[in-house]
Amino acid sequence: MADRRHFGSVRKRTSGRWQVTYRYEGRRYSSGSFLAKADALAYLSTVEADLRRGAWIDPRDGQVTLNTYAIEWIERRPDLSVRTRELYQYLLRNHILPTLGHTALAGLASSKVRGWHAELAQRHASTAAKSYRLLSTIMRTAVADGLIISSPCKVNGAGTEHAAERPMATIAEVNALALALPESLRLVVQLATWCQLRRGEILGLRRRDVDFLHCVIRIEQSRTFTRDGSSLTKAPKTTAGRRTLSVPPNVMEAINRHLGKFTGVDKDALLFTSAVGSPLTANVLQRAWSRSRRSIGRPDLHLHDLRHTGLTMAAATGATTAELMHRAGHASAAAALRYQHATQDRDRVLASALEALVRPVENIELNTNLSLQGERDY
Repeated sequence: MADRRHFGSVRKRTSGRWQVTYRYEGRRYSSGSFLAKADALAYLSTVEADLRRGAWIDPRDGQVTLNTYAIEWIERRPDLSVRTRELYQYLLRNHILPTLGHTALAGLASSKVRGWHAELAQRHASTAAKSYRLLSTIMRTAVADGLIISSPCKVNGAGTEHAAERPMATIAEVNALALALPESLRLVVQLATWCQLRRGEILGLRRRDVDFLHCVIRIEQSRTFTRDGSSLTKAPKTTAGRRTLSVPPNVMEAINRHLGKFTGVDKDALLFTSAVGSPLTANVLQRAWSRSRRSIGRPDLHLHDLRHTGLTMAAATGATTAELMHRAGHASAAAALRYQHATQDRDRVLASALEALVRPVENIELNTNLSLQGERDY
């Protein structure tokens, strides 16, 4: 028996459960079964209300699986850089789709997302945050595409990474690291520390980017590497990344010596090449760096930590947030603020300065006490 209304109908099936049926734009839709007639009528009323306010979503659209939709989402993003696309594909393949991929978009409940994230975060906190941000972005697109009503990604703080404080090198260690490298690579350490350059920015430097007249270098490109080791030259991701940096005189002298011995004469010649003149690869640099850091007893240091060291030291000299943003190539102040804390070397300087203030007073008090003691003894 069917209970017909002005919109849709509900009928009792032979199983004793109730089924909802309605038509929209010439197509017939039917829901799953409900235990009670009241539940079926409530669902039908909800569908009618959603249709009236333009919030209705075709239930068949939400049946596409996350696996299918996520792969299509990647394919529809020509704006993604090669490295970003590789990262997204890696996260989907290894951390998102194995657990959630076979679930329909409409069936991806917040509780399931929360459980998936909690399990992954226990093993890899940083990867969990990256994976959650990607999943959240994909699901927001699914909402915009009208496939689901709302995103199931509702775990507060799940996309925030809490990275540990990076280690720093002292000035003495920076010098030791450079000396431990082959002569053709020593300039890498100086550029990373005192010019605060990223690895890709260092490897992308050309002879034309060095201006001896004004003692500056221009950051106009970077060389990165795909997961298969292929070299990729590209412009900086942001306007802030394309910048001109003043170079300390001692580093400028080192650049001049390096150009004379290891860089081709062509204006587009890369500063860093292999022994046979081909562009320096990430693997060759990493092997040399690993030997260098082990030789000084700092196996914990990454090459990027030298950039962190240099920016922190720049902050310790009194550099403003805007100045740090410029040197680092940061587009936001938040990234630059992390460097505005004292370095170990700077802390020693401050301690010595405080002692210089206290010492004269202590000497006066000591001499006065000795004088008074002598008078009493007399």
